[in-house]
Amino acid sequence: MLKRLDKIRFRGQKRDDFLDLAESPNGSDNECGDDILLRTRPSLKSQDTEELGDPAGSGALNMAAAFQDFQRSESDRLNEVKGHLEIALLEKHFLQEELRKLREETNVEKMKEELERERGKRLDLELRMNEVLKSRSVMERKPPQGETLYLRAWRWLYDRLGVYIEDFRFVPEENTVEAEEPLSAKRLTENMRRLKRGARPVTNFMRNLSALSNWHSVYTSAISFIIYMNAAWHGWAIPMLLFLAILRLSLNYLIAKGWRIQWSIVPDITDPIEPSKDDLTVSEKFQLVLDVAQKAQNLFGKMADVLEKIKNLFMWVQPEITQKLYISLWVTFLSSCILPYKLVGFMIGLYAGIKFFIIDFLFKSCPKLRDKYDTPHIDWNNLPTDPQLKERTNATMSRRVRTRTYESTVPCGVNLDADSARIHSTKKGAFHEIFNVSENERPLPVCENGWRCCLINRDRKMPTDYIRNGMLYVTENYLCFESSSSKSASSKKNKVIKLADITDIQKYKVLSVLPGSGMGISIATPSTQKPLVFGAMIHRDEAFEAIFTQYMKITTTSRQPLGSPEL
Repeated sequence: MLKRLDKIRFRGQKRDDFLDLAESPNGSDNECGDDILLRTRPSLKSQDTEELGDPAGSGALNMAAAFQDFQRSESDRLNEVKGHLEIALLEKHFLQEELRKLREETNVEKMKEELERERGKRLDLELRMNEVLKSRSVMERKPPQGETLYLRAWRWLYDRLGVYIEDFRFVPEENTVEAEEPLSAKRLTENMRRLKRGARPVTNFMRNLSALSNWHSVYTSAISFIIYMNAAWHGWAIPMLLFLAILRLSLNYLIAKGWRIQWSIVPDITDPIEPSKDDLTVSEKFQLVLDVAQKAQNLFGKMADVLEKIKNLFMWVQPEITQKLYISLWVTFLSSCILPYKLVGFMIGLYAGIKFFIIDFLFKSCPKLRDKYDTPHIDWNNLPTDPQLKERTNATMSRRVRTRTYESTVPCGVNLDADSARIHSTKKGAFHEIFNVSENERPLPVCENGWRCCLINRDRKMPTDYIRNGMLYVTENYLCFESSSSKSASSKKNKVIKLADITDIQKYKVLSVLPGSGMGISIATPSTQKPLVFGAMIHRDEAFEAIFTQYMKITTTSRQPLGSPEL
């Protein structure tokens, strides 16, 4: 025990003389100190009696007191050593518990066992692989008995061409799903700019063709027409087009090498310099995002219209138009079967040149002539899109229902024409009764259900008369507003404006602080001091186009039409 205590470090100096621990009881530090004090008290009493009996023994008493102090200091040091020993034992216990927990969590032993198993498997596989390689080398050195020349030749071909044969092995296609990027205004703007830059060569090419067909440069168009017609007459139209494509690629190669070659029939349009994004305010950035979204919406709408028209053309949605295409395909097929190829190519090339340089120029210069005699243009405009077909179907169904209900209310013996049976009615009654107009006045098909909006009459001061919510309709001669607060038919809150009395019509923005071009229409009449405003219209552009078109039809017959508004 003394050797173990001697190895423990403590603050006091190392001493060789310790109190005999066998005499001290196994107790706590306080108990040990009390025992020592009890043992020293009788000795003190005996010393006092000795002093009283023998005054000359004061030196012995001093030595006894010094020995007592020494025993006290040794007991204190022993208690300190005991405390350090207990602390070390506790730390060891805690460390063992933490080590056990870490071993349980990490499963080090299990991982070691799995590692040993994998090592054993690897060694087994290596042994088997070596055995297979040895057996194969032996088979190659010594061919088996009975092997024919055919098998040897086949093996030789496989060794030489096996790599190429493996390339023709069919592998099922993997369906990989590409990760979609989240919606970002910055990314949307950048993609629109990339689309614009990528489509610039195509737009420049189409603009040059249009300028060539419109005779923008008379000398260039005349020379091109003479060269093309001469090539088509001699059957060199296709080689000439291929030569032009080669020439264009050659020029692009020189431009890529640093040559400055600029040739265009029409001058290039330089894009405006866009301000840096750091200088834009929050409202300007928001307006930029709205402009990009509007451009994307219009672009996708035009593409959808083209695709839907092509689909409806081939699906016999408009039979009279598809019938023309059907007959023309049959004529072309029979001509290609009967006539020689050279004659067919000559006819097609000659017609294409005359159509491109002469007929298109006349049609573009004379719009009325184009509207009457340009059959492809007329048929393409008459082809409906899917939303137009849906509107037509809904209008037809509603008219049928109204006709049946009206016929059921008409007495027997009364004949109805097709036009007189089509009577439009709103939720509060017949249309002509609500607005006090003739029975022939009906909403146009584009606004048969009306446009929800609010009428702002700035001539009125009362809040109830200043703003009214309701529905807006357009007929052949009138602009009718039905107030939602009117409780009876022909209420004074309804508004009827004659289209011929309109002096000005413009798109209007009610709140200038909001981004965008607004959602209102301003209409000025002689009877109002300030123009009437129809605001909060979701389909503002559609309503404005319908009102302005109908207004132009009326003004062309009655008086000088109003100039095109600033859009």
